[in-house]
Amino acid sequence: MVELAAPHTWPAAIFPVFVACALAVANGGYKGTGSVNGLMVLVLLAICILLQSAVNTINDYFDFVKGTDSVDNQPDPTDAVLVYHHVNPKSVRTYFISLIAVAFALGVYVIARTGWVPLVIALVGVVVIFLYSGGKTPISYLPLGEAVSGFVMGGLIPLACYQALTGSFSWMVLLWSVPLILGIALIMLTNNGCDIDKDALAHRKTLPVLLGHDRTRTLYHAIIYLWIGAICLLVLVFFFDGWIALPFMLLAAHPFGRKLLANPLTPQSRAGAFALCATMNITLGAFYGAAIIASIVPTVFVI
Repeated sequence: MVELAAPHTWPAAIFPVFVACALAVANGGYKGTGSVNGLMVLVLLAICILLQSAVNTINDYFDFVKGTDSVDNQPDPTDAVLVYHHVNPKSVRTYFISLIAVAFALGVYVIARTGWVPLVIALVGVVVIFLYSGGKTPISYLPLGEAVSGFVMGGLIPLACYQALTGSFSWMVLLWSVPLILGIALIMLTNNGCDIDKDALAHRKTLPVLLGHDRTRTLYHAIIYLWIGAICLLVLVFFFDGWIALPFMLLAAHPFGRKLLANPLTPQSRAGAFALCATMNITLGAFYGAAIIASIVPTVFVI
């Protein structure tokens, strides 16, 4: 069951909470107190990891039920757990329903503390979770998967977390979350880019299937550069005093980014691409959050 939860994708759940926490602190904390509730942060983190695990499990479940995954077309056992480990589909269904139920149980605490706004955003997210892999025409079968997953996880999660941590709602969070949206979209583009041939045979019209191998890699490279550029621009415009983190970010991300740019996005290079993409999400997310927090720390240079 751990493989179904796919812990290697958890950075996509962890860093939206981390950045939301940094934004909350930088903007005065809970109702201007200058701090945030530590328990609330942990509860939000648990909810997001549970929902991310549910997304991964549901995706594997429907790919198995619909016959999209098989030993012949999916060489990576970690991306076709039901195929390789012969897990009972009924148990898998119970598992992902339980993950969502526990997430909502924890959500009661959030709702009791902060009101209905996070609940509405969470309900939108859960609907998207099921529409992404379920139904007659799942979102994952359309050229919308990258945009939808990026917006929901990279945009809506920080939006809900920021409201829960500050007690106030701000659409600016969506702008500040653009790097997260791009990073999570890149995770999905990694998955779909490596699965072009398999998805084409399964009649899935994902964005990479429509673009083809060469244009998918061109888009992939463009998103990497936009991702890094967006962090630099947002920090310099909105969190200028945190600029000191940017050179260190670029130095830390360079070796991973270079390897990611060189990855051919094939089934055989899938595991390496995912590892590099996860590392980039961790590196850029950590430095972006650090830059936001550093922007509120006065720094004195003595020459």
